[in-house]
Amino acid sequence: MPDQVLVADDGAVRTIRLNRPEKKNALTQPMYEVMTRALADAAASDAIRAIVLAGSPGAFCAGADIAEFLESAQTGGLRPKTVAFLHALARNPKPLVAAVGGLAVGIGTTLLLHCDYVVAADSATFATPFSRLGLIPEAGSSLLAPLRMGHARAFAMLAMGRPLTAAAAKDAGIVNEVVDAASVDETAMKAAQDIAALPPGAIAVSRQLIRGDPDGVIARIDTEVELFRKRLQSDEARAAFETFLSRKK
Repeated sequence: MPDQVLVADDGAVRTIRLNRPEKKNALTQPMYEVMTRALADAAASDAIRAIVLAGSPGAFCAGADIAEFLESAQTGGLRPKTVAFLHALARNPKPLVAAVGGLAVGIGTTLLLHCDYVVAADSATFATPFSRLGLIPEAGSSLLAPLRMGHARAFAMLAMGRPLTAAAAKDAGIVNEVVDAASVDETAMKAAQDIAALPPGAIAVSRQLIRGDPDGVIARIDTEVELFRKRLQSDEARAAFETFLSRKK
């Protein structure tokens, strides 16, 4: 089985690439663990000045692996490696650039709210269908999305589950650039290299000022995790999962 997360350094830029195209880069516990370690290693390295999060052509990330997600529903909550990744994402001190070459679902969308620069393919779509499963937003998105998008757009996306096109995501402030699919990786790498070429101390302080104290984001993530656990045990969630499974048969 090939590595499902590829980590490579090019000069001062680290690329963390999801490499499970047959499942549209749906995230598993081992994948979360590798990404968390890659973020931690980058944070500790003076040589790394920017990080690119990337997927594969047509799919950035389809969210959580459905088999693991269903098991989490039965056991009652998000798994520790998922939570550890979310904490690492929120506390990561290095500028984050995302290369979204296609589909972004669930955490594939909410993790983008932690990124500083997002490049999306013109064919990319962004969806957070939490409420359709009787669940709630995660990854600190209930705090970050309203700050980024405003209440009205955040409610439509997170609570109502209305998807966004790449153009709409740019208009909402989630995406910086929309390019053709073939140019996504190159454009994202160029942005990361531009960031890495700037004085790192000035970038670090500017980023801290812009983003604010991460403790508030961590606290919101932990609140969401607890409420998510309770929602997984709700009658609404059970009914939604039963309906989902019946469609899969």
